[in-house]
Parts: sequence; structure tokens; C-alpha cells
Amino acid sequence: MFTHTHALQFEAKPDGPDPDFARKMQEVLGGQWGEMTVATQYLLQGWNCRLPGKYKDMLLAIGTEELAHVEMIVTCIDRLLDHVPLKPDAADRTKEAAAGYGQHNPQHAIANGGGASYMDSMGNPWTGAYVTASGNLYADFSYNATAEMQGRLQVARLWNMTDDPGVKDLLRFLLTRDHMHQQQWLAAMEELKADGLDGIPVPEAFPLDEELPEFAYTFIDASDGPEAANGRWANGPALDGTDNVLRAAPIAATADAPILPPGDPRLYGTPPAPMTGLLQKAKDALK
Repeated sequence: MFTHTHALQFEAKPDGPDPDFARKMQEVLGGQWGEMTVATQYLLQGWNCRLPGKYKDMLLAIGTEELAHVEMIVTCIDRLLDHVPLKPDAADRTKEAAAGYGQHNPQHAIANGGGASYMDSMGNPWTGAYVTASGNLYADFSYNATAEMQGRLQVARLWNMTDDPGVKDLLRFLLTRDHMHQQQWLAAMEELKADGLDGIPVPEAFPLDEELPEFAYTFIDASDGPEAANGRWANGPALDGTDNVLRAAPIAATADAPILPPGDPRLYGTPPAPMTGLLQKAKDALK
């Protein structure tokens, strides 16, 4: 069950209209790493969570807060679109004026009546395909941390694209909460490990003896860069709790070059000339 409070979690009031920046703000509303994505992602993970208790409750709490961020960004975009000119100023024929007008998102006026929409800054519609809910909390929390990092990165870039004090106040709040949420997901991953619920590798429950040991702890150096193996990813104790050690090895082929049989003649591929006899045999076998 949800309830709605009209008061915003934080003020979203620009000092003046700016349809160009309204278009830019669409990215952190309806882009891949925008608030629509994280809100629905955390809620879906929470609703799907089959482990009642603190992790499920945390997912639903943060997801609900992110819905409040969706509302704030929509409100900010709506206010940035106040008094949007419906055509260029006839009195101002400068190239700068024409270029500025060209940065408007025409859908804001044509399709949305001066409002926001669930699209990114290029007009691509938001999609549920952006949402990840795998059922494995360790994997999902790791992805959630990534989502917060990407979202904070984009908001930080927007910070440098506006001088509007009211917009900067909202961006400052979003940056702060993204910082907090990054810490929460990383801390939740540590707590999962402490609780013995999940860890490296994901899924931890899959039997390691089904893996191929000669490849399990080897960094395959497929680059001619001399520094490729000079890092923690290729040296030292494994991070999965075993006694194994990570090591580097040059790339090497372990299987023969593939030779495929003739294709099904009903698919009308083009066989090389020497294969015509085999093609006939294949046709005969299908009769």
C-alpha cells in the first residue's frame, strides 16, 4: 500500500525558466541511470525478495524514497518549462538565439503540454528493460551501488551546466542522497557476507568443483599492454575465501579451429564449390 504526501521531500524550485536545462534534466529522470530506474528497481527487488526481514525492508524503504526523487525532478522540469516560448523571438534573429531555441525539447510543449515525461534527454522513452532484479541480493546490491555511482556522476555533470541557484539546491540534495545510497548498498553487501548469505562468486552456492580449476584463478593476459597483469586482479590471494592464489598467464588456445558441417539446404546458404557433393548428400539424407 502506498500513500502520497503533497509536500516535497526537498524543494524543487528554479529561480527562472530554462527549457534547455529542462531537457538536460530529463536524463536523470528517464535515462538508464535516472530516478525512474532506481525507484522501480529497488521496489521490484524488494517485492520479489523471498527473504523477509531487514534486507527486504531496506529495499522497500530506499525505493520509496526514490519515488519522492522522481516527483521532485518532475516538479523541477515543470517549473523550468514555465513561460516556454512556442516560437523563436521574431525580434532576435541572432545565431545564438536560434541555437538556444533549437536546444528545446519540442515534446515538452507538443506532447506534454509544458510538462516532463518519462524519457531521457534525447527523447528516448524510459523502459523497464533498465531495471535489474535478479533474486540474488549480493548481485543486486552490487548493481544498485553502480546505479547510484552512475546517477551521481550525471547529476554532478549537470551541476556544472547551470547557474540557477534553485536548481543547484536540488542537485546538491540529489548528490547528497546518491552519496548516502552508495554507502548503504556497499554496506549491505558487507552485511550479507557477515551473515553468510552471499558472497564471491555469485552465486556462491554453485559448487566450485564444477568449475575448471586451470582457468578459475588465472588472469588471461589477452593484451599486449605491458602493465595488464600488474595489479591486484592478477596477483595475490583469491577473494572468494579459498586458499587459491591469483596468477597471470598468456592467452593460449585450448581447442581446435572449428570446422562446421554443411548447413541445412532448406536455409539456402551459399556453399563453396567443393561442397556441392556434400550438399547433395545432405539433401538426400533429408528426403
